[in-house]
Amino acid sequence: MTFTDYVFEHSGKLDKTAIIHKRKEISYGELCRGVDTAAGLCGAGNRESVMILSENSPLFVKAFYGIIKSGCICVPVNPSAAAEELNYIIGTLEIGKVFAEEKLVQKLQDKIGRNGRDIIIYTEKDLEADAEGNAQVGSPVQETDTAVIMFTSGSTAIPKGVMLSHQNLMCNTSSIIEYLDLKEDDRMEVVLPFYYCYGTSLLNTHLRCGGSLVINNRFMFPDTVLQDINTYRCTGFAGVPSTFQILLRMTDLKNTAAPSLKYITQAGGKLQDAYISELADARPGVDIIVMYGQTEATARLSYLPPEFLKTKMGSIGKGIPGTKLEVLNREGLPVKPGETGEIVATGCNVMKGYLNDQEATREVLRNGSLHTGDLATVDEDGFIYVVAREKNIIKCGGNRVSPRDIENVIVQIPEVVECAVVGVDHEILGEAVKAWVVLKPGAQGIDSGCVTRFCAERLEKHKVPKFVEFTDGLPKNSSGKVLYKKLYG
Repeated sequence: MTFTDYVFEHSGKLDKTAIIHKRKEISYGELCRGVDTAAGLCGAGNRESVMILSENSPLFVKAFYGIIKSGCICVPVNPSAAAEELNYIIGTLEIGKVFAEEKLVQKLQDKIGRNGRDIIIYTEKDLEADAEGNAQVGSPVQETDTAVIMFTSGSTAIPKGVMLSHQNLMCNTSSIIEYLDLKEDDRMEVVLPFYYCYGTSLLNTHLRCGGSLVINNRFMFPDTVLQDINTYRCTGFAGVPSTFQILLRMTDLKNTAAPSLKYITQAGGKLQDAYISELADARPGVDIIVMYGQTEATARLSYLPPEFLKTKMGSIGKGIPGTKLEVLNREGLPVKPGETGEIVATGCNVMKGYLNDQEATREVLRNGSLHTGDLATVDEDGFIYVVAREKNIIKCGGNRVSPRDIENVIVQIPEVVECAVVGVDHEILGEAVKAWVVLKPGAQGIDSGCVTRFCAERLEKHKVPKFVEFTDGLPKNSSGKVLYKKLYG
């Protein structure tokens, strides 16, 4: 069974809406016909890598599952990827076929014009539901075969290709459906890109359980999120930290009713406690579920049940069903409450490895477990609290400082939209704390002195920022994650 067969095993027979895009409703029947067409275009069982270059759209969904169904390997890529990255991926995987939105074809051709490869480009018109002669399906594949390669930004200019198997995708999808208790009547408002593992997981879970998704590619106008939720009676919404920071500071979220909304999920990094509290106060009666994961784990690794949101504030919870999540010390033993160690995961959702990078694979996959590189502590009840990534810890005057401790304080200033804290070189301290701060438009009376005084009243002396710099916005990747490495210096 391919992952596509698994996703549509039951939902493919439903007579209902699967996707809403630009006010058009696409049924499961139409979607599955498009998937079969895409599978036929890929060719049965040749196992080649096929790229998708598209924003969230019916094209993306049909191509994603069609490629996987054919037995080929799906390679979703950010449509805004630079020419260098695009050509690296195409050259490395010997890409010969690309599914791309019509509006992106010329840009794609311009970017890849120098690599000398003959590439077939399929667009929306090739996936019309009434297309004939393309409904063939791929030859049988093993569940351990690679189904998807998702590229993530690494510490170098070369992106890392995370190889995920059909089994990885099935395991993680089943687990998420179980702990979120997703049903056919669930409808998700989607602003996260499908080429990003968190966005992909929304697609997989809701189509597997027979739910539906509303695609919103207009988050630059954040009020449209609330409009969509009410117009289409969405039951769920998902975002990364910056998503909620923008909604809480730049929209009237607190005073806008959304009676259909049942749950909100947050992952993709740490959302400061102050924002979580604000979100909970703004949406009473809505379950807020904090989650943690990595692309290397096919998306999710842990979740905090909503009933623990206030009593375990700041925790990522415990491992999801089917995943063993531990915090281990340097000797490989579980840490005691209050001690710090590395988060290590074991389960069938852990990736096969990195594409063409055995050294990096050996570094993170040890003894069958994924070493995440995230430092954390546990409490007496076994709930996990992320401290920071090892590489982001600030070593200030002999003290180890977690940027999150400082960020949690700064965002309590009402005029602050978001902030990021990094360590910068200092001739006396070794590293000094620097805070980058984004203020609400029109905010007045806030300067660096205000920020440092606010911190000094609430933090130990060595955690108070030595430098504060204001900026119009923090550098982020296409998924909304802050690019900390661009803030150093």
